[in-house]
Amino acid sequence: MNRILYQALLEWKGQINRLPLLVRGARQVGKSYLIEQFGRENYDQLIKVNFELQPQVAQCFEQLDPHMIIKRLELFLQVDITPHRTLLFLDEIQECPTAISALRYLYEQYPDIHVIGAGSLLEFVLNDASFRMPVGRVQFMYLAPLSFQEFMMAMGEEKALKALSSCTPLDPLPLVIHDRLMLRVKEYMLIGGMPAAVNAFLVDHRYRGVDPVQVSILNTYRSDFGKYASKSSVKLLQKVFDRAPSITARRFKYVDIDRDLLSRDIKQAIELLVDARILRKVRRTNAAGIPLSQGASDNDYKLLFMDIGLMIQSLHVQSEIDSAKDVTLVHQGSVAEQWVGQQLLLLEDWYRDAELFYWQRESPGSTAEVDYVVALDGQIIPIEVKSGTTGRLRSIQQFMKEKQSPMGVRISAHPLSYVGQLLSVPFYMVHELPRLVDALKHHVLEVHDVSEGEHAEDSVFVVNDRDSPKAVT
Repeated sequence: MNRILYQALLEWKGQINRLPLLVRGARQVGKSYLIEQFGRENYDQLIKVNFELQPQVAQCFEQLDPHMIIKRLELFLQVDITPHRTLLFLDEIQECPTAISALRYLYEQYPDIHVIGAGSLLEFVLNDASFRMPVGRVQFMYLAPLSFQEFMMAMGEEKALKALSSCTPLDPLPLVIHDRLMLRVKEYMLIGGMPAAVNAFLVDHRYRGVDPVQVSILNTYRSDFGKYASKSSVKLLQKVFDRAPSITARRFKYVDIDRDLLSRDIKQAIELLVDARILRKVRRTNAAGIPLSQGASDNDYKLLFMDIGLMIQSLHVQSEIDSAKDVTLVHQGSVAEQWVGQQLLLLEDWYRDAELFYWQRESPGSTAEVDYVVALDGQIIPIEVKSGTTGRLRSIQQFMKEKQSPMGVRISAHPLSYVGQLLSVPFYMVHELPRLVDALKHHVLEVHDVSEGEHAEDSVFVVNDRDSPKAVT
């Protein structure tokens, strides 16, 4: 399967001041496969060390002297580590924290040796207060489950992706192509982005072959709990893990897990699952400026599951997805919101750990909530995940008026369009959001009138496009 981060690895290889690289991501998202493929195709020699399978290799890192480390590795593995021509891959590097510390000295004294480390539970070492991270001497890369774009490539939809990369609201895809791509959206919901699940579907194109793979992955995560939690916490982790898919994409409350448990214990379990990158937080922001994190709350958040296919498997709503005319209504909209959130996380640069935010305003007699708020091209953009007409998106209208946002985005099963400051994007085009927002930024927009009062939900934005002789409504 082609991964977009492969190109990022090529860029890393060509950097003049290249740093050792740590690839971070949850278990079974394809880190080892991607790095090994990259090493085989771009170096004369790939040397892989797996600290989980070869714990004795950790003895080579007992001293932080890089000369001794290289000498011992060559002797133990019976290889020659050649600058520029060898890729040294340290897999499951979290099992040997001194190897992470040694990356600093390898960079300082052997900058021409290309080193990549990876590990499924790497976050627990990096977040340990006692661990001294070689700041400024290591670069990070973040790998997630396959995006919908990567899923489409795996399904042989390169022509469709090429068409998506150039279509605009003035020139959208024909309806027959739109309908076909919405079927791909359903496929992705059922299969998800875990490489093993996608591969199982590619073998015989039957969902039945995907189910046991997804169940096996979920069980693998459960078996990991004992590696980063005490015996007393494992059962709580199990409970949070099992409950998380059913409470995805709604404001989190501790009672949603178990009203008889202490909130501090549930909080600790959630943080552990976030560190394992099994859960992701969508924090509430006041959207007062960029970065959105400056106005974000650590206590008000929603949860996303790591992969929509695993979420669907946990909820047992496969038949509901398959038969749904509008997927935004399945499981009270949480499935669609998970789908969008998972894709929005992948809009961030490969070297940044992406964050997600939502907005909520509560005032007497009025409550407004916007599913996601993102910063694109220096602009704060509200995003709603739902069907419905333009005039019924009351919360997004309130946000745009209050924050002077240049446009709002609705993600749904509707075809691509732009009507009165509202960009309607179909599910299969979330990855094209930055391009679309950038293109629309060149049109200077003015809000002339917004109806107020108790019928605000029926209001329509009237917008002037200065590049056009006519107003767009």
